[in-house]
Amino acid sequence: MSARAAGLRAGLAASAGVLLGACGFHLQGREPLPPVLATVYVETENPQTDFAVHLRKSLLASGARLAREAQDASAVVRILDDTATRSVVSVSASNAPVASEIRYSVRFTVSAGERELLPPQTLAATQAFSFDERLLLAKENEEDILREALARDLASVAMRRLSSL
Repeated sequence: MSARAAGLRAGLAASAGVLLGACGFHLQGREPLPPVLATVYVETENPQTDFAVHLRKSLLASGARLAREAQDASAVVRILDDTATRSVVSVSASNAPVASEIRYSVRFTVSAGERELLPPQTLAATQAFSFDERLLLAKENEEDILREALARDLASVAMRRLSSL
Protein backbone atom coordinates (compact mmCIF):
# COMPACT_ATOMS: atom_id res chain seq x y z
CA MET A 1 0.00 0.00 0.00
CA SER A 2 1.37 3.40 -0.92
CA ALA A 3 1.94 6.21 1.53
CA ARG A 4 -0.80 8.22 -0.15
CA ALA A 5 -3.37 5.41 0.28
CA ALA A 6 -2.37 4.99 3.94
CA GLY A 7 -2.73 8.73 4.49
CA LEU A 8 -6.12 8.74 2.79
CA ARG A 9 -7.29 5.80 4.92
CA ALA A 10 -6.13 7.53 8.13
CA GLY A 11 -7.87 10.74 7.04
CA LEU A 12 -11.14 8.89 6.40
CA ALA A 13 -10.94 7.17 9.81
CA ALA A 14 -10.33 10.51 11.54
CA SER A 15 -13.22 12.12 9.62
CA ALA A 16 -15.55 9.28 10.61
CA GLY A 17 -14.54 9.71 14.26
CA VAL A 18 -15.21 13.45 14.15
CA LEU A 19 -18.60 12.93 12.49
CA LEU A 20 -19.65 10.28 15.02
CA GLY A 21 -18.57 12.48 17.91
CA ALA A 22 -20.38 15.50 16.48
CA CYS A 23 -23.69 13.67 16.18
CA GLY A 24 -23.69 12.69 19.86
CA PHE A 25 -22.68 9.07 19.30
CA HIS A 26 -21.39 7.23 22.36
CA LEU A 27 -20.89 3.59 23.17
CA GLN A 28 -23.96 1.75 24.38
CA GLY A 29 -24.12 1.55 28.16
CA ARG A 30 -22.06 4.71 28.64
CA GLU A 31 -24.24 7.71 29.36
CA PRO A 32 -22.23 10.90 29.90
CA LEU A 33 -23.09 12.19 33.35
CA PRO A 34 -23.15 15.81 34.50
CA PRO A 35 -20.38 16.91 36.93
CA VAL A 36 -22.78 16.90 39.90
CA LEU A 37 -22.95 13.10 39.53
CA ALA A 38 -19.17 12.62 39.69
CA THR A 39 -19.47 10.93 43.10
CA VAL A 40 -22.77 9.16 43.74
CA TYR A 41 -24.21 7.33 46.71
CA VAL A 42 -26.99 4.83 45.94
CA GLU A 43 -29.34 4.61 48.91
CA THR A 44 -31.65 1.60 49.01
CA GLU A 45 -33.15 -0.80 51.53
CA ASN A 46 -31.74 -3.80 49.65
CA PRO A 47 -28.51 -3.16 47.71
CA GLN A 48 -28.68 -6.64 46.11
CA THR A 49 -31.82 -6.17 44.01
CA ASP A 50 -31.33 -6.56 40.27
CA PHE A 51 -32.08 -2.89 39.62
CA ALA A 52 -29.69 -1.58 42.30
CA VAL A 53 -26.87 -3.82 41.05
CA HIS A 54 -27.36 -2.77 37.41
CA LEU A 55 -27.70 0.91 38.32
CA ARG A 56 -24.39 0.84 40.22
CA LYS A 57 -22.68 -0.95 37.30
CA SER A 58 -24.06 1.62 34.86
CA LEU A 59 -22.91 4.51 37.04
CA LEU A 60 -19.40 3.06 37.19
CA ALA A 61 -19.37 2.44 33.42
CA SER A 62 -20.30 6.09 32.89
CA GLY A 63 -17.37 7.32 34.93
CA ALA A 64 -19.05 8.04 38.26
CA ARG A 65 -17.38 7.11 41.51
CA LEU A 66 -19.54 5.31 44.07
CA ALA A 67 -19.35 6.73 47.60
CA ARG A 68 -19.56 4.47 50.64
CA GLU A 69 -21.45 7.08 52.67
CA ALA A 70 -24.04 9.67 51.64
CA GLN A 71 -22.05 12.55 53.17
CA ASP A 72 -19.07 11.71 50.90
CA ALA A 73 -21.15 12.02 47.72
CA SER A 74 -21.92 14.96 45.49
CA ALA A 75 -25.34 13.41 44.74
CA VAL A 76 -27.56 10.73 46.26
CA VAL A 77 -29.79 8.41 44.25
CA ARG A 78 -32.53 7.14 46.57
CA ILE A 79 -34.34 4.03 45.41
CA LEU A 80 -37.72 4.46 47.08
CA ASP A 81 -39.35 1.32 45.70
CA ASP A 82 -37.91 -1.67 43.84
CA THR A 83 -40.49 -4.38 43.20
CA ALA A 84 -40.78 -7.37 40.90
CA THR A 85 -44.11 -9.21 40.82
CA ARG A 86 -45.38 -12.21 38.91
CA SER A 87 -48.98 -12.77 38.00
CA VAL A 88 -50.90 -15.37 36.02
CA VAL A 89 -52.45 -13.91 32.87
CA SER A 90 -54.12 -17.01 31.44
CA VAL A 91 -55.11 -20.49 32.54
CA SER A 92 -55.98 -23.71 30.73
CA ALA A 93 -59.38 -25.42 30.74
CA SER A 94 -58.20 -27.41 33.78
CA ASN A 95 -57.36 -24.17 35.61
CA ALA A 96 -53.57 -24.65 35.31
CA PRO A 97 -51.46 -21.55 34.60
CA VAL A 98 -50.49 -21.25 30.92
CA ALA A 99 -49.02 -17.75 30.73
CA SER A 100 -47.59 -15.46 33.35
CA GLU A 101 -46.33 -11.92 33.44
CA ILE A 102 -43.45 -10.30 35.30
CA ARG A 103 -43.79 -6.65 36.20
CA TYR A 104 -40.75 -4.80 37.49
CA SER A 105 -41.23 -1.30 38.84
CA VAL A 106 -38.90 1.14 40.54
CA ARG A 107 -39.25 4.58 42.04
CA PHE A 108 -36.24 6.76 42.65
CA THR A 109 -35.19 10.34 43.25
CA VAL A 110 -31.90 12.21 43.00
CA SER A 111 -30.66 14.98 45.26
CA ALA A 112 -27.49 16.97 45.83
CA GLY A 113 -27.40 18.13 49.42
CA GLU A 114 -30.75 19.74 50.17
CA ARG A 115 -31.47 20.39 46.49
CA GLU A 116 -33.68 17.92 44.63
CA LEU A 117 -32.17 17.32 41.19
CA LEU A 118 -34.77 14.86 40.01
CA PRO A 119 -38.22 14.52 41.62
CA PRO A 120 -39.51 10.99 42.30
CA GLN A 121 -39.53 9.03 39.05
CA THR A 122 -41.49 5.83 38.48
CA LEU A 123 -40.31 3.35 35.88
CA ALA A 124 -42.02 0.08 35.03
CA ALA A 125 -41.59 -2.74 32.54
CA THR A 126 -43.62 -5.87 31.89
CA GLN A 127 -42.77 -9.14 30.17
CA ALA A 128 -45.10 -12.06 29.50
CA PHE A 129 -43.88 -15.64 29.29
CA SER A 130 -45.43 -19.06 28.87
CA PHE A 131 -45.69 -21.41 31.80
CA ASP A 132 -45.56 -25.21 31.80
CA GLU A 133 -45.64 -27.00 35.14
CA ARG A 134 -43.82 -29.99 33.57
CA LEU A 135 -40.83 -27.69 33.04
CA LEU A 136 -40.98 -25.99 36.41
CA LEU A 137 -37.24 -25.60 37.03
CA ALA A 138 -36.59 -24.28 33.52
CA LYS A 139 -39.48 -21.82 33.79
CA GLU A 140 -38.23 -20.57 37.15
CA ASN A 141 -34.82 -19.99 35.57
CA GLU A 142 -36.48 -18.21 32.63
CA GLU A 143 -38.37 -16.00 35.08
CA ASP A 144 -35.11 -15.05 36.84
CA ILE A 145 -33.49 -14.18 33.51
CA LEU A 146 -36.47 -12.08 32.42
CA ARG A 147 -36.60 -10.25 35.76
CA GLU A 148 -32.89 -9.41 35.50
CA ALA A 149 -33.34 -8.21 31.89
CA LEU A 150 -36.21 -5.94 32.95
CA ALA A 151 -34.09 -4.51 35.77
CA ARG A 152 -31.21 -3.89 33.34
CA ASP A 153 -33.58 -2.10 30.96
CA LEU A 154 -34.97 0.06 33.77
CA ALA A 155 -31.44 0.91 34.95
CA SER A 156 -30.67 2.01 31.39
CA VAL A 157 -33.73 4.28 31.35
CA ALA A 158 -32.73 5.69 34.76
CA MET A 159 -29.23 6.41 33.43
CA ARG A 160 -30.68 8.34 30.49
CA ARG A 161 -32.67 10.45 32.94
CA LEU A 162 -29.59 11.01 35.10
CA SER A 163 -27.53 12.05 32.07
CA SER A 164 -30.13 14.69 31.20
CA LEU A 165 -29.66 16.55 34.51
